[in-house]
Amino acid sequence: MVLNKFRLNFKSILVYLALLTFSMPIFLAFLWLIITTFSTRTEGLESLGWTLSNWSFLWKSPFGPKFQSIWFVTLNTFLLATVMTTIVVFVSSMSAYALSRMKFAGRKGFLSATLILHAFPSVTLLIPIYFVLRWITKIPIIGQGFPLIGGFGFNTIGGVALVMVAFQLPFGIWIMKGFFDNISWDMERSALIDGASRFQVWWKILMPNIKPGIAALSIFAFISGWNAYIIPFTFTVGRAGKSTVLSVYLQNFMSESVMTEWNMVAAVGLFQLIPVLIFFFFTQEALLNIYGGGAKGGA
Repeated sequence: MVLNKFRLNFKSILVYLALLTFSMPIFLAFLWLIITTFSTRTEGLESLGWTLSNWSFLWKSPFGPKFQSIWFVTLNTFLLATVMTTIVVFVSSMSAYALSRMKFAGRKGFLSATLILHAFPSVTLLIPIYFVLRWITKIPIIGQGFPLIGGFGFNTIGGVALVMVAFQLPFGIWIMKGFFDNISWDMERSALIDGASRFQVWWKILMPNIKPGIAALSIFAFISGWNAYIIPFTFTVGRAGKSTVLSVYLQNFMSESVMTEWNMVAAVGLFQLIPVLIFFFFTQEALLNIYGGGAKGGA
């Protein structure tokens, strides 16, 4: 008995040591990042002078009046993540419901295609997507005319969100299907017998029962939108434009003609990271439901 307890404790110690070993570089990197943002210069983890000047971008633009303020850019990033999350959750849940509950020709092929599309490298599609967005821009109101998001054409928050939604939907559909597959048919059959429509069953009965899945997919989609770089950089014009997001804004600090202020770069990076860390801290259990719920879904 004592020997078994010793073995268990020894295994636990080994697990914790392994976790500590692998997480230490990440912890030290974050510690260095924080120290750098408040330092004039650093050597390793040692600050050679403390300052708040690296955070001056919070109250004035470090690149002049022609550039958008950090708060305007943050609002753009929030709008992009919010619009993208809303569309992904609603479209994924409706598509997943049909794939989970209805039998139709090509259903299994469509499921396989969603996985292939999710694995497909998005970079290879950037050029054709560019021409599609240019075409959408010419459509009155839809292309460029919406408040806040600008529209769904080229160089708009809505256009960038539309492209990101297209790349996130295959993953979202597969995950949400897993949650629908785990719900019993009994409630749905009873509602259909009582005269409810498919839409009413989906909205009033099934959606409230997959709240963990909705929360998990929302969190994942929001973080993906908040941290997006390649798509916003490709489909918006200029780093000082009205559609600039935080990841693209960071590039303003790295110019060939001006010496890069790495301490300020670190400060802006930390500024972008703080909301994600807070968001993840309070929602990490829901985020894990993506793998718990989605993995159970069948074909």
